[in-house]
Amino acid sequence: MFIYLSKKIAIPNNTHLRCVGWNKDQGYIACGGDEGLLKVLKLEAGKDGKVKGLAAPSNLSMNQTLEGHTGTIQVVTWNESHQKLTSSDQSGLIIVWMLYKGSWYEEMINNRNKSVVRGMAWNTEGQKICIVYEDGAVIVGSVDGNRIWGKELKGQHLMGVEWSPDSALLLFSLHNGEVHVYDNTGGFVSRLNVQCLGSMGLGALVVGLTWYNGRHGYVEPDCPALAVCYDNGRMQIMRNESDDMPVLIDTGMSVCACQWNHNGSVMAVAGTLHLSSMGEKDCNVVQFYTPFGEHLRTLKVPGKEITACSWEGGSLRIALAVDSFIYFANIRPDYRWCYFAHTVVYTYTKPERAEACVTFWDTRNNEHFIKHIKFLMGMCSSGEHCVLAVRTDDGSGQFGLIICNAIGTPVDSKYIDIEPHYLAMTNNYVFAASKENFYLWHFKTPKAHTSIELTSMLKMDRQERLYHIDDTPTGVSDVFREGDKIFEATNDPICCLTSSERSLVIGRESGSVHRYSLPHVSLTSRYTLPCRPHRLALNSNSSRLAIIDITGLLTFLELDTRSSDNNGSETMGSLLKFERKDVWDMCWAEDNPELFAMMEKTRMYVFRNMDPEEPIASSGYLCSFQDLEIRAVLLDEVMREPESPSTEHLLTLEVKSLRDTRDLLEKVSIKDAAAFIDENPHPRLWRLLAEAALEKQDLKNAEAAFVRCKDYPGIQLVKRIANVQNDALRKAEVAAYFKDFDEAERLYMEVDRRDLAISLRRKLGDWFRVVQLLKSGASGDDVQMEEALNNIGHYYADRHRWDDAVKHFESAHNHEMLSQCYYQLEDFESLESLVRSLPDSSPLLTIIAQMFTSVGMSQQAVAAYMKCNQVKSAIDTCVALNQWHEAVELAKQHNVTEISGLLARYASHLLDKGNRLQAIELFRKADKLLDAAKLLYELAEEEGKKKARPLRVKKLYLLAAQLVQDHNTRMKEAMKEAGGSRSAALMGLLDDSVGGETEAATHTNILDNPWRGAEAYHFFLLAQRQLYEGYVDAAMKTCLHLREYEGVLSGEDIYGLLALASCANRAFATCSRAFIKLEALTDITSVKKESYEDLAMNIFMKYSPKDSRSNRAECTNCETMIPDWVSVCPSCNTKFASCIVTGRPIMDSTSVWTCQHCQHSALEQDMTMRAHCPLCHTIINTN
Repeated sequence: MFIYLSKKIAIPNNTHLRCVGWNKDQGYIACGGDEGLLKVLKLEAGKDGKVKGLAAPSNLSMNQTLEGHTGTIQVVTWNESHQKLTSSDQSGLIIVWMLYKGSWYEEMINNRNKSVVRGMAWNTEGQKICIVYEDGAVIVGSVDGNRIWGKELKGQHLMGVEWSPDSALLLFSLHNGEVHVYDNTGGFVSRLNVQCLGSMGLGALVVGLTWYNGRHGYVEPDCPALAVCYDNGRMQIMRNESDDMPVLIDTGMSVCACQWNHNGSVMAVAGTLHLSSMGEKDCNVVQFYTPFGEHLRTLKVPGKEITACSWEGGSLRIALAVDSFIYFANIRPDYRWCYFAHTVVYTYTKPERAEACVTFWDTRNNEHFIKHIKFLMGMCSSGEHCVLAVRTDDGSGQFGLIICNAIGTPVDSKYIDIEPHYLAMTNNYVFAASKENFYLWHFKTPKAHTSIELTSMLKMDRQERLYHIDDTPTGVSDVFREGDKIFEATNDPICCLTSSERSLVIGRESGSVHRYSLPHVSLTSRYTLPCRPHRLALNSNSSRLAIIDITGLLTFLELDTRSSDNNGSETMGSLLKFERKDVWDMCWAEDNPELFAMMEKTRMYVFRNMDPEEPIASSGYLCSFQDLEIRAVLLDEVMREPESPSTEHLLTLEVKSLRDTRDLLEKVSIKDAAAFIDENPHPRLWRLLAEAALEKQDLKNAEAAFVRCKDYPGIQLVKRIANVQNDALRKAEVAAYFKDFDEAERLYMEVDRRDLAISLRRKLGDWFRVVQLLKSGASGDDVQMEEALNNIGHYYADRHRWDDAVKHFESAHNHEMLSQCYYQLEDFESLESLVRSLPDSSPLLTIIAQMFTSVGMSQQAVAAYMKCNQVKSAIDTCVALNQWHEAVELAKQHNVTEISGLLARYASHLLDKGNRLQAIELFRKADKLLDAAKLLYELAEEEGKKKARPLRVKKLYLLAAQLVQDHNTRMKEAMKEAGGSRSAALMGLLDDSVGGETEAATHTNILDNPWRGAEAYHFFLLAQRQLYEGYVDAAMKTCLHLREYEGVLSGEDIYGLLALASCANRAFATCSRAFIKLEALTDITSVKKESYEDLAMNIFMKYSPKDSRSNRAECTNCETMIPDWVSVCPSCNTKFASCIVTGRPIMDSTSVWTCQHCQHSALEQDMTMRAHCPLCHTIINTN
């Protein structure tokens, strides 16, 4: 930062000032002094608006004396939230002032008449005020004048008070130097740990107790903010009230006041520096420190005694009370900012974020991009990139360098082990320096390179290098320090550095300057300066070094000249006899080594060959100096609203020679202007001359000027114009060169050269005008019209105006873009029509098919693929959209064999995921009915083992059987068409999906008797229904039939139900046999087996194992009498079908009904009232 005195206001009658307070929001300045003097002043800039920022002249717009006090004013404090001023004098009188119609009036008065007020402080929100008296009395009141609480601190001599940022704590400074912490209700909390006094604590008074409230964010997380300052110059800055490791500072002076700036980044300490021991007079000074104790600047202030200081709201000025004067000092902050590629990069803090907000402001498009970076330390830029230096927060102690482009995107980064206090950058290198070391890094960026550039880059040493400042590198086989030695402290630390493509220059605190050649980093020269450099800058050819020291003195060093010292020995470099004071910024011209701009206080000077031009009032920070134009940015104004930067805060200033040349070209001849430019040569001036000559049709001088500024396209333009004979066409070419395209078109049309007008508009991309010109002509070129309409369509498409784009693409017959527009509009009907209109060979069909696929329209996608004969893509689309039936049909029609493998893989995937039902549906849709049936059989078996609902299991078996039936039917039809016949089993065995002996056996069983599982659960359910309905004999006979299905149903279910039914039917012989089977089961637990044994014992101890009755029937084949429940005749082995309605064997085959679908039978008398088959539920055809 740089600071200088800018204004002085005298107080009438030489009244001595004691305190000063600057309202941060409205800009009012209150000052109090002896004899009850209290004034409110206000400085305001002029309203002409020509000069902005700190450079704008300011005048007193208010100078009001407030009457009410009689004694010396001790304390003044502002309540910015409610626009109130509170003042107190030595008699203890307190007055609260309010603003009414532009003037200040008394609002409240309080006079305790017992003691002197030593401190007053409003809390952060401005709702409460705490007043402390010298005798230990504390009063806390509200903004409306009500007393909240009061407390007498017995035996305490109070000196000051401060609120914590959250208003939860109050800090009181005592006469003995201690600081006590209380809560906001007056309860004692703790005593502040004061470490800064050491052994010098006796008699030291607290003169400054200030806690930054965090309203504008913190410079970094956990930043010190609580400052305690003593009159002996000792100060400590703490992170909180319990901080055991505060920042300790010895200012070396007698302190009277201290105050934080608006964002807690700078602490101002005002006092007197005693120099009598050195034979000099004491002087008033203000010293400035960072929250971490780093000394920034010292400002000397004239006068006998300084008594108070106060910051302006934006911290760009500070008011100092000295004797009977108020001095104002301007501050030029060291913002963290840089400029490159028309982009301003700056940082600011926000209270709600711990990170620094880094804004990349594109000044050409007025767009900005914000990045949030923690522990940002600095930045610099060059070419197309900038580098950000950060500290890592992982506790490793490392630091990072991040290369960013113009929108804040990181393109390269590097971790380093030194703290990057100072940075410099070129187009290829980053230089970072700590106090002892400097580091070189050749970074990479994703920029296109030619093959020659790539070859040269491969040869470069891309590894980073670290040097100690006391070493002397030669650039050839350097031996560097190793290990911790490279980080050894030095007696002469680094304090600044700068670089160009050729040189690296490093300044040290002693005034020594080292110059290193690049890229080999060899120490070529050492120079000695009579000052401590603060900032260095090399001119465009690295021949001259600009130095700004810590006092703001600007000097120059010629690097390549040799001079003699006082001893007559030859030394490198010589200081020019040039000095400028109060300089805080400078910038070399990029295209002239003798041209530079500098900021001196609030004026900008431009120097050519060390001769200044007329100054320009400005407070802008210099961005660049090129083509005789200086670009600057008013960072002070940007920081007022950093989230919405405005182009009004950018300045573009022309140097005097550029302004003079413009005037000369308007007033004198081309020849005279050329003579002036000869004396002040610059490519920009020659370009101005060439343009002026071109405008006047002076082609000879125009060509000469273009040659002088090396503008080859300009030379070509002059030659082309020279070959044009028509004056109107010449003027049109010149108008087009000056971008006056409407005039150029008018001139072309006047001479009936519509073709040239159209060509001009085509080059400009003004296709709307091209269409107008083509339509206005007698005959338009269809090709040109189509091109123009096509480009207009693209114009609308780029702006997502799809409806307008469609109209123009249709007229231009651009089917490809039409398809894109229809897709964006979701106009799939038009997209289908487009498919029908396209030829079969059009590659656009594939793209449109992909569009249909993306929205799940399989039929339309297949149609598009089939039109361009891409069968495989069509099948893949069906598969992707789960249209397996269509996929199979397509595969069959076009003899594609890969579909079976694809189905198998997809089914395997579904089964692995446990989606068995989806796999079944997949096989069914793909006509793999047998595979679907197999999965259903497996599922039915698993459900049966789980003892699931029998009806559900029956339905699964039934569905599987129906799939097998459909499979057999299709196979038979296929065999008939092929002219042969095969059995169902043989067809199954010859199916290509069968593999393995076990699988083949299962396959045969399924094909031979697909209904077995459904039959088992059908009769199982029938038996239970008969039993519940009381038909115990029928239930027993059905259960006896169930014994044939032991492979499907569990033995426990069959014989348990049989035992129950036979017992109910009093057929105890059958019941006994059932219990024997149950007790012989091996797959039941011993507990169940015992329970069955006990139950059988209980039954057969009461009943003998005999059947009560046994009905017999005659075998229809051998006429043998057999039991009516037997399904196979024991004499002739005739098998009788079981009735699916009653479960009984059908002995009489003359009156049998057979289902046409499942081929199962029932007695006709039992089917007369039924409409569906009891087993397969097929509808019965009554015709």
